[in-house]
Amino acid sequence: MKRKLLALLLVLVMCLSFTACGDITLDSTSWAVYWYLCGSDLETNGGFATTDLMEMMSVTLPEGVNVVIQTGGANVWQNDYMDATKLQRWLYNSEGLKLIDESETKNMGDAQTLYEFLDFANKNYPAQKVAVTFWNHGGGSVTGAAFDEIHGLDSLDLNEMYQAFNAVWPANAENPPLELVGFDTCLMATVDVAAVFQNFAKYLVASQEVEPGNGWLYSGWMDALAKNPSIDGKNLGISICNTYYAGCEAVGTHEQTTLSLTDLTKVAPLLTAYESFGKEALALAAEDPAFFAQFARAATQSENYGGNTKEQGYTNMVDLGHLARKTAWMLPSAQGVCDALDSCIVYKVGGIYRSEATGLSCYYSYNGDENDLDGYLAVGTGLAFKYLYTYGVTGELGAAGEDYLGSLNIDGLHKIPTLANKDWSSVSLTVDDNGAATLNFGADADNVLAGIGFSLCYVDEENNRKMLLGTDNDINADWENGIFTDNFRGVWGAIDSHLVYMELSFEGEDYNLYSVPVLLNGEGYNLQVVYDFTAEEWDILGASQGLDESGMASKELYLLKEGDVITTIWKMAELDSDEYAMYSADEITVTQNTSFGEAPLFDGSYSMVFEMYDVAGNYAYSDPVTFDCIDGEIWTTVE
Repeated sequence: MKRKLLALLLVLVMCLSFTACGDITLDSTSWAVYWYLCGSDLETNGGFATTDLMEMMSVTLPEGVNVVIQTGGANVWQNDYMDATKLQRWLYNSEGLKLIDESETKNMGDAQTLYEFLDFANKNYPAQKVAVTFWNHGGGSVTGAAFDEIHGLDSLDLNEMYQAFNAVWPANAENPPLELVGFDTCLMATVDVAAVFQNFAKYLVASQEVEPGNGWLYSGWMDALAKNPSIDGKNLGISICNTYYAGCEAVGTHEQTTLSLTDLTKVAPLLTAYESFGKEALALAAEDPAFFAQFARAATQSENYGGNTKEQGYTNMVDLGHLARKTAWMLPSAQGVCDALDSCIVYKVGGIYRSEATGLSCYYSYNGDENDLDGYLAVGTGLAFKYLYTYGVTGELGAAGEDYLGSLNIDGLHKIPTLANKDWSSVSLTVDDNGAATLNFGADADNVLAGIGFSLCYVDEENNRKMLLGTDNDINADWENGIFTDNFRGVWGAIDSHLVYMELSFEGEDYNLYSVPVLLNGEGYNLQVVYDFTAEEWDILGASQGLDESGMASKELYLLKEGDVITTIWKMAELDSDEYAMYSADEITVTQNTSFGEAPLFDGSYSMVFEMYDVAGNYAYSDPVTFDCIDGEIWTTVE
């Protein structure tokens, strides 16, 4: 190594004696990783950041590889190194870990803090190849990543990230300055993130789905870097993906995992295809607003991430490739999106219950919330989709939107058919010859409804109360004729035969996912439950805590273990009220045989209501269907 350095110095001296050589900077450091480590509650409550630091420190790095780390954003650090009252910078290399800089705490969710770290690392520890990695919670395209626990869970949005990176490394499409950008966070493998970093790095590593608490396996991919310091961003990214999935398999959190490696130098064609996709969708919507209902049903049946239910909150992130495939029958441009994704997604790993993940997500307004849409409009890519969703959620466009329509030779907009101008809550129910309750909207249902399911209640007239059991889509739907019938079988979801409240969170062709709110050892969680249509089996995948008010997704997927105490949660209201209150029901101690499945409903009366919703977030409810269950027999009546 000393001889090589001496030779390089001699070359430099010789070069500097000739003005034709210009300014030359040579550095023996082959790799530098700039690690933005915002500990947040993940570190305070679980020590997850410390675990990853210890994994990294189990790897002996060779000379020429530096890891520069900034720590902050946590109320408590579960180790003897970090001081929660300080913003600290650390260097880990062949000589071990050492503190190299510290200051008073600063907001890790602020663009200036990110810029100062990147600038410091770039000036003091440059390298031939550089990766910038983020560690923390993530919330998807709208809320970003790095939620600082000390500073009100403020996070870095995509605009702030762009500002910080561009101030250190001016965007360069021809020669991106960084080898790799990575997010050891939830939900950040999105087309919007790829658009932000396409001119800063060659590769992006991120997850579409919520990451489990074990996160990336630092002892795995750091070891790959240590053994091959000449590795490029592509192969390092593949190592991150493979070791992450292997780590998840080792602890049993792999069934819903995703991680993808995107070649950012090939993202430009994807963005072009995505814009064409949006333009075609907007043109169809302007021609016939019934398009919105059909597009919404495709989005509902496309793989989506982070929950997207009333119980868990809405990330509004859907798999881009799956959405394109689901809509290709009406949008020919969807094929261009799929082709471009195939070109730029270099590698991906995923669990069996994330089998449709194509590598990048995109925004879709599942909840029709204008505030969330405003957040997307501020940071998202794809101008056509911004106008499409604005039209769909608000029913109108401003002057800029009208100008955009003009550029597409679209002359004006039509009123969108929604439940707000339909009196479908009063449509009569009938009972067919098979005893099934039937709702008939006619062909117009296809033009209005984004989806339809049902909610089920146990009716306790003696005590003047009703208990909500949850929602499902187990109905027979004839969309062409707008006829919907129940498939009530007198059973419901249960843990060890204890009936639970459950909410449908994803309806797929191969499996459905459900969210079951419980108290787990006294804390609020949502059990993630799957029904596999092929195996005809139920399974509990784990427990998570969903989104909080800041839009931050819980990173921990808790796996049940023997001795855990599950308290089922019911929603109860008086018979003449729709104001449900949560209360604790049964207490279950987890054993090695604990399982989820269907259990017979106890004898009594049950009320089922068809629940309809549209693209603008409006809901309508049918008259109730009453099922009287006695000794395994079911009698159906309607009002």
